[in-house]
Amino acid sequence: MTWTVVFSDAAVADLVAIYDYIAEHGGHEVALRFIERIETYCLGLSTLPERGTRRDDLRPGLRTVGFRRRATILFEVDHESSVKIAIFRPRPVAGWR
Repeated sequence: MTWTVVFSDAAVADLVAIYDYIAEHGGHEVALRFIERIETYCLGLSTLPERGTRRDDLRPGLRTVGFRRRATILFEVDHESSVKIAIFRPRPVAGWR
């Protein structure tokens, strides 16, 4: 079975903010590559969505996975059809790339 990956509005906003920050400090090419890697990882959840750590303590059905020690991907699996994605970006720190 293949699930549909859906990025929440908040996830899209965080991806834009991450891109903007990296582009300002490391250049547009670096920022684009990083965002593309996050998106590719998230889209890969369409075939194997039950990855990551279950975080029922925060919200029933919530899963999290760290991405390159720079962001946390939060998602929920609708066992009928979709994976809903949110991205949490930490506060930027010096040297963040």
